Formats: sequence, C-alpha cells, structure tokens
Amino acid sequence: MARRIAVAAAFVALALVPAALAQAPAPAATPSGPPNVTAILEKGGQYTTFMRLMKETQQDTQLNSQLNSSFGNNGGGGYTVFAPTDNAFNNLKPGTLNSLTQQQQVSLVQGHILPNFYSMDSFQTASNPVRTQASGRDGPYTLNITSDTNNQVNVSSGVVEMRINNALYSAKPLAVYSVDKVLLPLELFGAKAPAAAPTPSEGKPKKGGSSDAASPDGSDDSASTGAASVRAVGWSVAGLAAVLGYLL
Repeated sequence: MARRIAVAAAFVALALVPAALAQAPAPAATPSGPPNVTAILEKGGQYTTFMRLMKETQQDTQLNSQLNSSFGNNGGGGYTVFAPTDNAFNNLKPGTLNSLTQQQQVSLVQGHILPNFYSMDSFQTASNPVRTQASGRDGPYTLNITSDTNNQVNVSSGVVEMRINNALYSAKPLAVYSVDKVLLPLELFGAKAPAAAPTPSEGKPKKGGSSDAASPDGSDDSASTGAASVRAVGWSVAGLAAVLGYLL
C-alpha cells in the first residue's frame, strides 16, 4: 500500500513540474551584440527618408561605429536618436531638404542625435539645453526637453516643438524614439536678422540746393562783380566826354 502511495506521489510531482516552469518568469533577453541603428529603423518600416539622409551624410556608419566602440562599456554615455517618420518629412515645405547644402544636411541629421542615452524616465530630469551631435559657428545645436503633468515628453528645437512617441529601441547604449515632426534646427531655419539700412552718402546734394554747389573759390560771384565795375567805368567816361564837348 505504501509503495502505491509513493508511486502516485511521484507521478503528481512530475505532473506539477511543467506548470511550475510555465509560471516562472523568463529571463530578460540581453543583446548579443551592439545595436545597429539602421536595422532598428528598417524594422520600424516608416523611416525611409531619415535612413536615406543618414546614409547620404554617412551618419549611419559613424553612429554604428560609435555604438560598437561603446557597447559593453558601462562608463559610456550612449546615444539617443529622434527618428522622424516619412510623414514628418512629407509635411515639410516643398524643397526644404533640397535647399540645404551637404554640410547643412549633416547638421540636420546630427541635430536628431544626442550624445547620451536617455530612457523615457531620464527625460524627466534632463538639464536644458540638451546638446546634440550637431555644432556650428556659435557652438553646439541644442534642444529643450520638458515633460508635462501627464509625463508626456516634449522636445523643442526653437523652430519646431513635438511630442515623443513610442520607443523603437531602448537599451543602453542606444535609445531610438519615433517622432512625427522633423526637428528643424534654429541655427538653420530660425528667423534671419534684418539687413542694416544703408547710410546716406556724405556728398549727396541737399534738397532745394545750397551754397555748397557754388565754386569753392567764388568765381561766379567775382565774375558778376567785375562786369558791373566795367559798366560803371564806361558810363563815367561817356559822361565826362559829353561835358567837355558842351564846354568846348
């Protein structure tokens, strides 16, 4: 009898093993290698224009190389990419991208890359302005990152403000977030300062004429005075001749 009970208990224990295994949480998957931003965007399926810009400016190669170098380095800052959708580019004014030089296109792409890893939670404590990979004559291009009472994260370039949508990938050293607007940099698309007004020419004649138009040596006035003197002398000689003729 005891033997039957032991056998039955063994069968029950074996039956419970699969159920226990099914309930146990699966271990967290760890990346087998460094993340590849190109593969992440391709998997997203709606970032063709941004991928093309990254390729044409070689920023995909540069970023992937930096990710390879920082992978596994806990002391590295990592990177954050704001990836505009194809619709975001389609909503730009026609000719916007074609109006940019090659270097300006590089700056546009780099303005969507932060040289630090930001999770959604760490955005809450970001210190503004946040530096991007782009830089110009006046220093690095920056963004302002804020969050509202609903923990929604907003990003502003000074020209465009938008809300961060879902994360396409977020595991240090890389975070990639989908955005529905292109972050046009203030340095490239901000209002241009008005041109300075031309100064009046110093030699411009004054309205209504002035004595400045006369000859510097006063030759006009001298000529008029000389002619009057000649006429006066002529009249004096003629008068004297008439008197002498009368007396004689």
